[in-house]
Amino acid sequence: MRNLPTLRSLLLASALGLGGCGVTYVSPLVNQRDQNDGVTVIPVTRESVFTANNGAPYTPRSLPAAFSQTAGGGTPRGAGALPPTPEVPNLEPGTLELRVPPPATPEPYRLGVGDVVELATRTPTSGAEAVTGSISGGEVRQEYTVRDDGAIAVPEVGTVQVGDMTIEDAEQRLFERFIETGIDPNFSLQIAEFNSQSITVGGDVGAPGAVPVTLNVPTLDQALAAAGGLDVDTPEYASIRIYRGGTLYQVPVEDYLNRGDLQSVQLLPGDSVFVDTSYDLDRAFEYFERQITASSLRRDDRTAALTELSAEIGIRRAQLDEVRSVFESRSDLGAEDRDYVYLAGEVSEQTRYPLPYDQQASLADALFETGGFQTETGNPSQIYVLRQSTDPRLAEPVIAWHLDARNAGNLILATQFELRPNDIIFVEEQPITRWNRAFQQFFPTILSEASSAAD
Repeated sequence: MRNLPTLRSLLLASALGLGGCGVTYVSPLVNQRDQNDGVTVIPVTRESVFTANNGAPYTPRSLPAAFSQTAGGGTPRGAGALPPTPEVPNLEPGTLELRVPPPATPEPYRLGVGDVVELATRTPTSGAEAVTGSISGGEVRQEYTVRDDGAIAVPEVGTVQVGDMTIEDAEQRLFERFIETGIDPNFSLQIAEFNSQSITVGGDVGAPGAVPVTLNVPTLDQALAAAGGLDVDTPEYASIRIYRGGTLYQVPVEDYLNRGDLQSVQLLPGDSVFVDTSYDLDRAFEYFERQITASSLRRDDRTAALTELSAEIGIRRAQLDEVRSVFESRSDLGAEDRDYVYLAGEVSEQTRYPLPYDQQASLADALFETGGFQTETGNPSQIYVLRQSTDPRLAEPVIAWHLDARNAGNLILATQFELRPNDIIFVEEQPITRWNRAFQQFFPTILSEASSAAD
């Protein structure tokens, strides 16, 4: 115990001696006193956040286009199901039986594949956006074709299902979509082209072909007139055969010419009309057989198109997956350019933080994505974002944006402060932490000298 005063004196002398020799603990700080250190410290406030965000414009890097593309959709081509086998009346040469189709009332026209609708819109005077292509203050007319899936694609509105709807129902559906998307529903809709429904006319007529069905379904005389009229040499032996829903009806031409009620027989969409003589019944069969075969081929074509479409989408999806995989592998290997910010000081992990693609990142994003700062050793009043100044006129090339988070409410500012490439986020240590670390390095040296002196 008699050496205790000597030990105390030695400890004091060693401490003074090490301090005089410059053996001290040095920790990184943002110097706010020295005016020649090249650093300008600016407190982070609501006003300065606006200055920081707008003083250094930055457009985030974008992901390759493959990450925003889809494999695509497409619509199958083809027609509907195969019609049933027709029922043919028992006709003998020379006998012209009158077999009139039952009375029919056409339903309101329903939009179908291939129809073209015209949408007329007027540019809104305020508030909502107008449909693409509008001219301020005027009416804009745009045509849209009904796709195989029964939809039309209207800019700013999106895909709207109108297939198998009357024009009134389609208007109501469009009105609802305009309201849902916040666009002025000041528009009108009408059918510009009737392509989805028709009545075929063949045989002894002036111009065989398909007669389009419009809002008014044609009667028998109207359909024949549209096909160039009757072209028969022997009306007494000629007949008009109507194929509908698997049943074959017949109207002798002489009866047709003498009776107005037969001329005004109401046809329906999908009917087939064939004009020939009673001795040419095989010609009628051949015509209807061609119609049935065409429907069958269209059905087979539709099945093939669906198979092709599925294979094509699979190929596109594989290509997109490959492009994305290659990009991700290159990114993992550091072969893709990337913007980073760096975290230093009393943070959970001193590392670099990659700025995200296609969006801005905030100070809070970088801090808390990597675990935040050390609350036991870090000084919440001394959080800095060090940024290289882009203004060559400034004497200080580095700006230190200083966030004081002793009041936790100021962390809201961290969510608003946008980061820029090569920013350095630095959190100073607590004063007691600096003291403790200095003492931990200093104390073993004193003990070593004291031990030597005691011996």
